[in-house]
Amino acid sequence: MARNQMQRMMKGAFVLTLASFIAKLLSAVYRVPFQNFVGDEGFYVYQQVYPIYGLAMTLALSGLPQFISKLVASQKNPQKQQQALDEIYPLVFWFSICLWGITFFFSGFIAVIMGNESLKPLIQVVSFTFLLVPPLSFYRGNFQGNLLMVPSAVSQVSEQFLRVGVILLAASAFHRFSLTIYQVGTLAMTGAFIGGVVAWLLLAYYDHKIFGTHQRFLRVPKTFTVSKRMRRKFFVEGGLLSIYSGLLILFQLADSFFIVNALEFQGVAEQSARIAKGIYDRGQPLVQLGLVAATALSTTFLPALTACLIEQRGEQFLKSAKMYLRLTIGLALAASTGLAVLLPYINYALFKGNAGSVALTLFVFSIVLTATIQAYQSIAQSQNYFRRSLKAAGWGIGVKFVVTGPFTLLFGTIGASLSTLVGLVVILWYLIKQEDSRINVFWKERHFGSKLLICTIGMVIGLLIFYALLTATVGTPVSRLQALLFSLLGVVIGGTIFIQFAIRLELLTLREWLMIPFGKKILRFMGGK
Repeated sequence: MARNQMQRMMKGAFVLTLASFIAKLLSAVYRVPFQNFVGDEGFYVYQQVYPIYGLAMTLALSGLPQFISKLVASQKNPQKQQQALDEIYPLVFWFSICLWGITFFFSGFIAVIMGNESLKPLIQVVSFTFLLVPPLSFYRGNFQGNLLMVPSAVSQVSEQFLRVGVILLAASAFHRFSLTIYQVGTLAMTGAFIGGVVAWLLLAYYDHKIFGTHQRFLRVPKTFTVSKRMRRKFFVEGGLLSIYSGLLILFQLADSFFIVNALEFQGVAEQSARIAKGIYDRGQPLVQLGLVAATALSTTFLPALTACLIEQRGEQFLKSAKMYLRLTIGLALAASTGLAVLLPYINYALFKGNAGSVALTLFVFSIVLTATIQAYQSIAQSQNYFRRSLKAAGWGIGVKFVVTGPFTLLFGTIGASLSTLVGLVVILWYLIKQEDSRINVFWKERHFGSKLLICTIGMVIGLLIFYALLTATVGTPVSRLQALLFSLLGVVIGGTIFIQFAIRLELLTLREWLMIPFGKKILRFMGGK
């Protein structure tokens, strides 16, 4: 691979990572004021339908664009690229139409399965986002396949800003115009479609500016002749990328179908069950924020791993893969454990109450499991191993759908959190079992596993001592602002303790520290060599 092409790839990966970080940050942060405006029951209404939007945007934003970009990049010239796009377009178009049709025309049935017929208009509104999948995914995939990342990045961030703006306007209208929580939810869901349309217009503008074409992905295919090879490639590779990009969204879908129904079957009153689900859903933005940090390295390592294989540098591939796993697990475990300790304060500061703290404390450990799964899946993907990842996802998602109802029936929302962890553990176990043993030994090399455990325990003990002293001198927080200050202090102190332990125990090599965002500055500030 030419050096300048590799540099363009890494620069492009950085641009997309930055855009993804901003978009995910927005997607996580807006939920806090939204919940504060509409309450836990209003938040429940929104979160029940959110996974349907999440699936559409996973297809349009990451899963299919990655698949299409790989397809485009493998072609030798623009004519071949267009031929490949023309071949796959009918499949994506009609697949999206089918998803829209199923969601729209069966919205009443889906709402009933979710345990609330009033969700029907929200499901109908959000179904239209599936119609945006073909143009958004093809424009983004074509740009990314030609290493042009700015159009995708600009459209992604613009889409999120508009969507979040509409959602917060809808939430503010709740009190101003005395709307019902279902009217607010329906208005909030229109933000997804409006943001998607604006993203489409921006991508069409860039397409015309760069390639001189005009609305080439705004058409109904005249034929539906797709080769068997391409169909298989689409469903295996495209499906795999989409499933892992939206793994937690699929888990949320299971929660939407089973949690409220199980709680009501348990004897919980209808409104109380819905409020409990809304409280449980507070964990989603916390996990999203944790994953933004924990998975920040994925777009940097994936092209590097692929390049090692292309250039037949097997030893370098093994070293890079093990480094990727160490960094990801180190960051993710620190984020999960730190959040778990801080959870009671964060819950009160952000959501006006401590309800559901035990379930949420368990739920945040999905950060480390999901981040590790994404790392293993990226390593398998770079080697073009697709079946093992599909089987792993199938088993894990299947387990989640099977056990969520019984676990919730037995343990309430704590059981729902446990069902998520069990499903993720199944996926991770299968991926580890199938991976090369030379990669899996990263735990033992330089005693990484035991050192990481010491760092984590040290951070937990330090935080518990700090909060015990703080409570003894100041008392428990009596306001949300005080709880927020306690949380921020905990983040700083917990992070400092973990990093100090990591430096003293040489948890990471110097090269690994330098791979972490701001790693060089952290080492200088902490006095590391």
